[in-house]
Amino acid sequence: MTRALLARYRAQPGRGDDVERNLRLMAERVERDEPACVLYRASRSIEEPDVFILYEEYVDQQALEAHRETPHFAQLIEGTIVPILESREREVLVPVVEPSGEPGAA
Repeated sequence: MTRALLARYRAQPGRGDDVERNLRLMAERVERDEPACVLYRASRSIEEPDVFILYEEYVDQQALEAHRETPHFAQLIEGTIVPILESREREVLVPVVEPSGEPGAA
C-alpha cells in the first residue's frame, strides 16, 4: 500500500536559501535514483521563508524505508539540512483516496 510522508522544516533564521538549495539537489537525486518514489514535492512558505513543507509518496513502506537509507538522504538531509533546522516534524500517512479516485484500503 502506498505510503506518504509529510514533513515540516523550520530553518534557523536566514538559512532558508541553504535549505532550498539542498532540497532541490535532493529532488534531483530522488528522481534519478528512486523509482519507487511516486512524488517528491518540497514547498517554501511565502509568509515565513524559513519554513518548508515536504510531501512525498512511495509505492509502499519498504520504499519509504529504503529512501531513508540512501546516500543522498544521509548527505543532504541528515548531514546538511538537519544541522541548520530549528525544528523538524514528520508524519507517515496512508491514502484515503488513491490518485485514480478509488478509495484506499486504509
